[in-house]
Amino acid sequence: MNNPAPPAVAATGARDLVEHDGELALLRELVQAISSGPGVEPLTAAAARIITEATGTDACLVYVLDDTETSLVLAGATPPFEHVVGDIALALSPGQSREAVVIAEDGDNDPRYVQIDGLADFMSMVSVPMATDPGGLVGELVVYTRGRREFSSAELELLSVIGRLIAGTLQQARLHRQLVLRERAHENFVEQVIEAQEIERRRLAGDIHDGISQRLITLSYRLDAAARALGDGHYEASLQLDAARELADLTLAEARAAIGGLRPPVLDDLGLAGGLASLARSIPQLRLEVDLAEARLPEHIELALYRIAQECLQNVVKHAEATVARLRFSVGDGTAQLHIVDDGVGFDVHERPSGDDARGYGLLSMSERAELVGGRLDIRSRPGSGTSVTATIPVEALTR
Repeated sequence: MNNPAPPAVAATGARDLVEHDGELALLRELVQAISSGPGVEPLTAAAARIITEATGTDACLVYVLDDTETSLVLAGATPPFEHVVGDIALALSPGQSREAVVIAEDGDNDPRYVQIDGLADFMSMVSVPMATDPGGLVGELVVYTRGRREFSSAELELLSVIGRLIAGTLQQARLHRQLVLRERAHENFVEQVIEAQEIERRRLAGDIHDGISQRLITLSYRLDAAARALGDGHYEASLQLDAARELADLTLAEARAAIGGLRPPVLDDLGLAGGLASLARSIPQLRLEVDLAEARLPEHIELALYRIAQECLQNVVKHAEATVARLRFSVGDGTAQLHIVDDGVGFDVHERPSGDDARGYGLLSMSERAELVGGRLDIRSRPGSGTSVTATIPVEALTR
């Protein structure tokens, strides 16, 4: 029969077991916090709470390197400092020490003690840098106690381990935030570019309407007046006037078509599906079969897809020698797709026309519009087998 362990040994073993269980619990909480998502603030807030509980300290502030990498910004804190998160920044100086800082007492007179409103109630402080290898400094975690406390080497090591555990995740969160900001900036830029294009198109439409169209109408009236003044005795002159009037009417019709193409108000009234249906009806040269989803998208995406369809159908009319075409618009699985296929003569996609001719310019314009809104354009064709054009645009969610 085994003899029971001496009381002192049993107490030490029990304490080790408790400490071991505490470390496992701490590790589980840290893993859960790290796995909670890519946000910097939720992770730092959770880390601050976990650190104070694990170390028996009274407050914790977690600073994270800002996007300019010139300062550390307070990203997470325990009470009573959570209200100043985002408002406190510590400037970084070149070659600044990345060693742990321990202040047991008299912090007010120590230049390393960062003065923040409310810290007068705290006496001891430990600051530990958070860094990745490679990658360098990511942030800094700081703990405070109200009473004087000498932090042991084991406690400093625990804080350093915690810092290393969350440093990599914080770095990923920083990069994710920067990516999101860049994507938002790019989307805003795209919207501004498309808006500027549409403003210019409306201006051109107004200029054509108020200038060329009005002059053509006046010219038609003058030609009618000239025909009446000539009377019936000038057969050859009357023929020339009739031809001139017909040319003026044709030019006026083309000007009005250009105005309609430059400014499609139907998008505002009916959305993309209604706009595409109206566009299909405006092309009598083709028998167009349409299948259009009644879904609304962000305005800049609707404009891009409408312009792609407009350019594509113009190419079909001018170059494809087609009699039938199909126009399909669908939304699903996070993408909007515009698909146009015709039964025309087709062409060799490996020898596309250059941008110097009308078809080449049209293909380039469609591709650029798709790429501008983060999508892609796929063109499939071969001589004698028609052409298929598909624009695929990512969309996060329907706007309405």
